[in-house]
Amino acid sequence: MSTEFAIILCPFLVAALILIFHRRLSKNVIGWVVFFIPLSLFIILTTFIPRISSGETFSNTYEWIPSLNINFTTYIDGLSLIFSLLITGIGALVVFYSIFYLSKKESLHHFYCYLLLFMGAMLGVVFSDNLMVLYAFWELTSVSSFLLIAFWHHRKASRAGARKSMTITVSGGIAMLAGFLMIYTMSGTMSIREILANVDLISEHTLFIPSLVLVLLGAFTKSAQFPFHIWLPDAMEAPTPVSAYLHSATMVKAGIYLVARFTPIFGGEMIWFWAITGIGLITLFWGSFNAVRQTDLKAILAFSTVSQLGLIMSLLGIGSVALNFGYSTESIIYTQATFAAIFHLINHSTFKGALFMMVGIVDHEVGTRDIRRLGGLMSFMPVTFTIALIGSFSMAGLPPFNGFLSKEMFFTAVLRISTLDIFSLDSLGVLIPVVAWVASVFTFIYCLIIVGRTFTGKVKPDIKERELHEAPFGMLVSPLILVGLVILIFFFPNIVGNYLIKPAMASIYPAFPVDEMTPRIYAWHGFNPELWMTIGVVILGIILYKFLKYWSRIYNWIPQGLTLNRLYEGFFTKSEDISGNLTNRYMNGNLTNYFVYIYVIFVAIVAGYFITSDAFAWNLFSGSKIDHYELILVFVMMFCAIALITAKSRISAVLINGVLGYSVAFFFVSFRAPDLALTQLVVESVTTALFLICFKFLPEIKREHSTKRWKITKGAISIFVGATVTIVGLAVINYEKFASISTYFEDSYNLAGGKNIVNTILGDFRAFDTMLEVVVLFIAGLGIYALIKLKAVKGDKTIEKSE
Repeated sequence: MSTEFAIILCPFLVAALILIFHRRLSKNVIGWVVFFIPLSLFIILTTFIPRISSGETFSNTYEWIPSLNINFTTYIDGLSLIFSLLITGIGALVVFYSIFYLSKKESLHHFYCYLLLFMGAMLGVVFSDNLMVLYAFWELTSVSSFLLIAFWHHRKASRAGARKSMTITVSGGIAMLAGFLMIYTMSGTMSIREILANVDLISEHTLFIPSLVLVLLGAFTKSAQFPFHIWLPDAMEAPTPVSAYLHSATMVKAGIYLVARFTPIFGGEMIWFWAITGIGLITLFWGSFNAVRQTDLKAILAFSTVSQLGLIMSLLGIGSVALNFGYSTESIIYTQATFAAIFHLINHSTFKGALFMMVGIVDHEVGTRDIRRLGGLMSFMPVTFTIALIGSFSMAGLPPFNGFLSKEMFFTAVLRISTLDIFSLDSLGVLIPVVAWVASVFTFIYCLIIVGRTFTGKVKPDIKERELHEAPFGMLVSPLILVGLVILIFFFPNIVGNYLIKPAMASIYPAFPVDEMTPRIYAWHGFNPELWMTIGVVILGIILYKFLKYWSRIYNWIPQGLTLNRLYEGFFTKSEDISGNLTNRYMNGNLTNYFVYIYVIFVAIVAGYFITSDAFAWNLFSGSKIDHYELILVFVMMFCAIALITAKSRISAVLINGVLGYSVAFFFVSFRAPDLALTQLVVESVTTALFLICFKFLPEIKREHSTKRWKITKGAISIFVGATVTIVGLAVINYEKFASISTYFEDSYNLAGGKNIVNTILGDFRAFDTMLEVVVLFIAGLGIYALIKLKAVKGDKTIEKSE
């Protein structure tokens, strides 16, 4: 097995082992066992850096379903390496933090199992070269994040946040799947690398723009872009380690990865540029604007994450313009926007992960995240204050922190793009730097709120009585490492640029010289427009922060009934009411009615087709010879069918039904199908015995008292159903609308290696169907097991209470 496959499968394997052996592991040990998984994977991935930075790539293929062009192909290049390092590196720090953060009373084996599932799914997303495999891992991230967000499932808000996140992200994922299928239709391949090599062949296709839009829907929902961002603040009901991992460094970055990976395919299109740049800037502004009004520290960070994701997305949109000019000096200038996007993606993971952990520390030690109840913590928690200060000021874009460097590059990109004369930028382009600057002002304000309202001022009376103290050292290690990286990257940014971002740029712009796309990062560029924009942000931000209570009333002007959350909740509430009323109309508990619905629709569709087409062509004299014993079996079955509906006791009905089943088995014998006959006999014997065991204890059959009209209706439906089935059976004999598939199955030995056609159909040709049937039975078994265990637990509690 290759290293890439092992890296992806390792988290899944360990997650399964934890569920099996967690009872043998102490809760003090289980976290440490899990910690070494992402740490080991991170160390292994760092060994790829020298070779990736020199231009190498790594690919391995495991043939999965080659007939459908679906293979498990891994591909590691500069872009996937950056994301994998973030997934494992931040993952290791989050696991270490959670060891000290989570109570030993929690269901830790479930928590770490879900976390490892998510880690493996994210690694699968960034390493997959096949579109269908990427989609499978993509949706697995939604499922595992649902489990993590709803980890505290006893809380209503946690369950609601998990449902909202899964509904929105899975809906976007389905749209993305449709886009992938369109890309496959255009290119004839599922391999992303092969698609990139044939971009010119698909760019003129009629499905090109629809596939572009659908892929962006998947990216926007996953990366919480406006108006799909509403799931992210509600997802903050998850434990803080989950927020620090999913919503700062991994899951929300999946959409960023998708846009970057597909830029070589769709970049250069006007709709691609404006959708990504425009939605990104709207998200940047709306997230920062709403962050200022929040009173919960986690909510502030949630909207700040939305805002920062919008910033990164807009940079990717601006950078895609480079593909409109081909290789030229002008195009190289615009690729630096993409360079800034990747740089800020790394920076954001460091300072936002530290800030989430800081909020968890405050909540853990003080007991609240409400800034209206916080204040004066600086003297009691100096290390936590330092973490908050460095993380917040880096997010605000101040030196000497890494956020300043990428934020300056962001200002450079928006100023450059505003002067371009394509895509209507000569008129609309002036708005881009304005929106970016205004959003940066609000960013600076909420960063001041995080630090000022939490750590400065006086301690509030309701928390003054608590014994305030610094967090345990174990909880401080991870955020201290992250803020240490914040400072180190500021002083040594070109190490990151040359060894990580440079090969990622080669992945996004494969036709451009990579050395020319990798600018030298400087902390000082003189008094240029970008620096004056930063100075303006600081000055206006401080003023607005000081007078916040006066101008914050503008938030009251927003109609509460027109918010996106209200629209979402109203839509689903109305949908549930409509579906509930509709369901209650036909799901009335009457089994007879259910059969009536099924049979009426069956007759309408099947018989309707035969009536409106010439499909029914039956010649009485062209069929096979009917032997006398077959006629006897037919009359026996007819007698049993009539007797079954007139039987006065359940035991009689069961026995007659058994005779009917055995008659079918005799037909299989006459048709020389002994395996089917044996199966029919075994099943019929078992079911008859089970029926007798069950029905023996039930009362006699009570005759239904229905009106004459209802009896006639049911009789007519029965006749129509019987006639329809008979017509279908007779029509099959001479049906020539489509070629028979029997000749295909007759070659079962060459196709599947089996001489028995029935066995090969069940085991090979219908393998997916059989697999799904097994899965259904497995899930049903799990449900029964859970009910039995739940009943046992309730019984034990009842006994304890009685004692």
